[in-house]
Amino acid sequence: MAANSRLTIAVHALAWMALARRRGQELLTSDQVAASVNTNPVIIRRSLGDLRRAGLVDVRHGAGAGWSLARAPEEITLLDVYDAVGQEPLFGMHRTEPNLECPVGRGIRPALGHVYGGVEEALRRELQRTSIADVLRQTLRAR
Repeated sequence: MAANSRLTIAVHALAWMALARRRGQELLTSDQVAASVNTNPVIIRRSLGDLRRAGLVDVRHGAGAGWSLARAPEEITLLDVYDAVGQEPLFGMHRTEPNLECPVGRGIRPALGHVYGGVEEALRRELQRTSIADVLRQTLRAR
């Protein structure tokens, strides 16, 4: 199963925008963000569109076009980003109904649903504790 990188790409874009803002550059083009992420600008525009709909970034069209943070990096949590990019649940149930005549088939969904719900709650708590400013700070330390 392939890992989903949508959250990572969005966080990378926001951290790059936060660094640009700190350096006095309020707007970045999708090409500039794509160069940092090392991906196609179309993927970046799609990600930034999700972030715009969530109120995390703004876009300016026309002359001087570009993307900017809509809030301070300290006010944007990884949970905000996670919700903006529409992450699927970490774990899914069977695509079809299991055999309800089997004792395992009958009880597997409720048993796993409880565990998976707890995992999702823990993930959301952890993402809430980290801001884009935190990610940028840790990123710059790693150099």
